[in-house]
Amino acid sequence: MDGRDKPGPDAGESPPNTMTIHLETQSDLEEAVHALIKRDPRLKPVFEIAGMPALRRREPGFAGLAHIVCGQQLSTASAAAIWGRLSAAFDPFDHDAVRRARTERLGRLGLSAAKIKTLKHLAREITAQRLNLEVLAEEDADAAHHTLISLPGIGPWTADVYLLFCLGHGDAWPAGDLAVQEGIRIGLGLKARPTEKQMAPLAEPWRPLRGAAAHLWWSYYRAVKKREGVLAASS
Repeated sequence: MDGRDKPGPDAGESPPNTMTIHLETQSDLEEAVHALIKRDPRLKPVFEIAGMPALRRREPGFAGLAHIVCGQQLSTASAAAIWGRLSAAFDPFDHDAVRRARTERLGRLGLSAAKIKTLKHLAREITAQRLNLEVLAEEDADAAHHTLISLPGIGPWTADVYLLFCLGHGDAWPAGDLAVQEGIRIGLGLKARPTEKQMAPLAEPWRPLRGAAAHLWWSYYRAVKKREGVLAASS
């Protein structure tokens, strides 16, 4: 985190909610995790079991979002094969290339009709300058999430992966992720796994570092369950 992004002189105090923190490097994530532990002592035993999570990053912009869309509801191998064909078919691979491409050609590369519709819509919105994917990194995490899920074919999973891993948004919060929910249930000693609606108030103490908290909970889930979480495995 650069100077504008640091939690402030006293990491025990919550930064203003207007501050956008970016997790660009592993050291950024480590600084954020330590700030979270200092702010919320409940996370100390979680960290002791989880260890320091590793930062995962993907390409931002249209290519990054298109990559995620290609992987929706597919196995890792199938998603990788389709993305490999799609990204190799256009030089450069960008929104304009997809916007101009024939639907039949995209279909032959392995994309479903629904995913073609999603990518075509994204390409048109970017071309018309109604959508700027990169600027979402500077917006409030909840507002950026809402912007993405308002687009056809972009659900909460896709929005969360893009904000967290492509933009490194420090406050993106994957409230619907089952691994994070289950990790919180165990780590905070809850009687039941919190619902997506219940996840929002649970994460309030971690603003504006909820993205770093998500990385920590994924690591904790892996440590206690010995398996990957949904988003962590996809990143």
